[in-house]
Amino acid sequence: QVQLVESGGGSVQSGESLRLSCAASGNIFRINTMGWYRQTPGTQRELVATITSGGITNYANSVKGRFTISRDNAKNTVYLQMNSLQPEDTAVYYCNVRDPRIFWGQGTQVTVSS
Repeated sequence: QVQLVESGGGSVQSGESLRLSCAASGNIFRINTMGWYRQTPGTQRELVATITSGGITNYANSVKGRFTISRDNAKNTVYLQMNSLQPEDTAVYYCNVRDPRIFWGQGTQVTVSS
């Protein structure tokens, strides 16, 4: 079994920053892609950012230039630095890990008020 433990969510004002972390543990094979997705009530889960084991990153257009994804392969941990947060970034953020099985974290709430 694989466990993903997320941390770092919370409530902030517009323009402030948050950093999310997600640590994977358990019966892990070789992690390939790690990433973050987000979801608001009544909408589909959408990609925020991904990063491959080689460090290649991909971002949603809405977060480019504001969010930065990174990973520590030795710790099986992925991070999401979120700067200049806006109310439209409010969502539950989910960590995603592929080894190549797909695992999801439990989600962490990010709330941005204007």
